[in-house]
Amino acid sequence: MRIELASAPGSPERPNEDWVCGALPASGQGGVLVLLDGVTPPAGDDGCVHSVPWFTARLGGALVELSGSRPDLTLTEVLAEAISRTADAHRVTCELSHARTPQATVVLARWGAETVEHLVLSDSALLVEAYDGTVRAVLDDRLDRLPPGSLASNEIADATVRNKEGGFFTAAADPSVASRAVTGSTPVSGVRALAALSDGATRWTEVFGEGDWADALGLLRKAGPRGLIDRVRELESADAASGRVRLRRAKTHDDATALLVELG
Repeated sequence: MRIELASAPGSPERPNEDWVCGALPASGQGGVLVLLDGVTPPAGDDGCVHSVPWFTARLGGALVELSGSRPDLTLTEVLAEAISRTADAHRVTCELSHARTPQATVVLARWGAETVEHLVLSDSALLVEAYDGTVRAVLDDRLDRLPPGSLASNEIADATVRNKEGGFFTAAADPSVASRAVTGSTPVSGVRALAALSDGATRWTEVFGEGDWADALGLLRKAGPRGLIDRVRELESADAASGRVRLRRAKTHDDATALLVELG
């Protein structure tokens, strides 16, 4: 088994709000991967005295511990408990009902002797490669299905779709959101590799169209997670210099994280 990962901030002036971990238990059987993409709040009050990296570090640590030590819990239950633990860590000092309280997208996978379980919440991606080379992308596409103009930097507009029915969902302070995640399982005998990508890394496929998901996983295997991120940075810079044809109004560089697990 081989695990490789890399993460890079979108700007040297801002902390990286992504969080990633690949863990193998002491027993030597199975493992866990966790990738979180922290949601950058707009300038102004978000009701919390803590930073987004503070939140993703605590949520990520809870997800690793629970998914590794509690095989009796489903991944949905793991996420719900991790959200509850993290909320308890700052509910006394912070207004957790605020629409922009610290939050994150989630990719979570756990594998054992027989099964690979997965969970995806919001717009990070999990790639599952079979032994025949077929790659399946596990995606939560609620953001893509929102009507044009639903998302805005305006707090009121954003609050109408964030963690609301008919909108999209992220891991914030409400553990019930775990039930909204995309979940499933695959026999471990049919999985050669797994890859987790934050949306800063999925730009290689989703924004710049350099290849499909199988091509993205192939690049990860050949160049490593750092190589994929470096290529995204080159594409972002070139597009920004040529009139932002692909990026348009999006930030030039986003936090980008990639993790590759070779099971077979």
